[in-house]
Amino acid sequence: MLTVILILLPLAISLILLTIREERVIRQFALAGSLAVFGVAVAAFIQYKTCSHCNLLFTADWLSTLGVSLKFGMDGISLLMVMLTTFLVPVIILSSFNHSYSRPSAFYSLIFLMEMALIGVFTSFDGLIFYIFWELALIPAWFICAVWGGKDRIRITFKFFIYTFVGSLFMLVALIYLYFLTPLPHSFDFQWLYAATLTPVEQTWIFAAFFLAFAIKIPVFPLHTWQPDTYTTAPGTGSMLLAGIMLKMGIYGMIRWMIPVCHIAVKQYAPVAIILAITGIVYASVIAIRQNDMKRLVAYSSIAHVGLIAAGVFTLTLHSLEGAVIQMVSHGINIVGLFVVIDAIEKRTNTRNISDLGGIALKAPRLAIVFMIILLGSIALPLTNGFIGEFLLLLGLFEYSVVFAAIAGLTIIFSAVYMLWMYQRTMLGRTNAITEQISDLTRIEMAALIPVVIMIFWIGLFPGMFLDVTLPDVLQIIHFTK
Repeated sequence: MLTVILILLPLAISLILLTIREERVIRQFALAGSLAVFGVAVAAFIQYKTCSHCNLLFTADWLSTLGVSLKFGMDGISLLMVMLTTFLVPVIILSSFNHSYSRPSAFYSLIFLMEMALIGVFTSFDGLIFYIFWELALIPAWFICAVWGGKDRIRITFKFFIYTFVGSLFMLVALIYLYFLTPLPHSFDFQWLYAATLTPVEQTWIFAAFFLAFAIKIPVFPLHTWQPDTYTTAPGTGSMLLAGIMLKMGIYGMIRWMIPVCHIAVKQYAPVAIILAITGIVYASVIAIRQNDMKRLVAYSSIAHVGLIAAGVFTLTLHSLEGAVIQMVSHGINIVGLFVVIDAIEKRTNTRNISDLGGIALKAPRLAIVFMIILLGSIALPLTNGFIGEFLLLLGLFEYSVVFAAIAGLTIIFSAVYMLWMYQRTMLGRTNAITEQISDLTRIEMAALIPVVIMIFWIGLFPGMFLDVTLPDVLQIIHFTK
């Protein structure tokens, strides 16, 4: 029942927000609603740990003649994705309090509509329902970026929409084809889709369709070109939703769909996929080093970090798959924290250009300390959340290929270079006319960033708490490849 509440509660909050007119009340209700959803997710996590799958699976007939059911549930992998989603939404909403948005009721309503769709993606145990939520998540994301975005937002968000929508259509075709290969009576139920008998050629075509949809969403090189412009042009809230949560849909889809259904094709084409992912790591890292816009630098760093996750997934090793799941959580927390900090700096200085800044630590020590902690998590310093995921991913890659692991490991070196360079140029040195009067973090901004800092150390110090939750389900995914 908790799973259904997690889907319906954000929808109800989204609809209620449309009826409120006063901006202050809208913000307060949105924050309270997001915390309520997070509370339900925490209850589900506790219940899962203490009572296994008790009441976390819900099934109801919908289109029974077509084999479509409203089947929702949470295993360890989907539970962590739901926890990430519901944890980040309150942080994102708090960070938005620094801005005044036109049509605030619609703005915050879209955030909750997107949260509902994201939770639906991570909890759907039916293929067609999964696809419906997958597409539904795109709609509020597009409106947030197109209506409240920056310069040239219409052209950029249209490219984002076309990329992701076309990729999704290929996935739909593959799902329908797969549906007709399930045992009679046909069904979109996950277990039925997993049981479909496929020839190697059929697996190849279905793999190609799935890979295209998921690789665009992640994104994997060379299907990444929509991402830097979209992240840069989107409002801060939009960038956080896209980078912190939405791109995880692609990696989750690879683990949940591609490996169980197309395991032969995944093994066959894994070297190609890993090469593309590793190419993206090196390419995006080199481009990030050359960036002057802080937001654009973080956008390219995201391509590099998720490239490592994607490469690890295709090794099909226990270490890499566990590393991929926990790194999805860590990456989401870190990149949202970075965008909150960048948004705070831009709000005070009216610029994101690294060359225009400097000496901020002298005037805003709390901002500098929090920025450094999040940055250290991003570059995978031991005892921070980024370390355990990247270590496991590289360990799995090393088991697969020493050469691949060596090249992929460059992401840690490159990440330290461009992140520390950005910090040095913005936080250290002398102040200038732009940064001389900069103020420190407000109480609201601290309220948004302190949970991020806590999770950076919590995951870094106690990774077993999260790895143990996903281990049985990761082992089950690997079992499909045997």
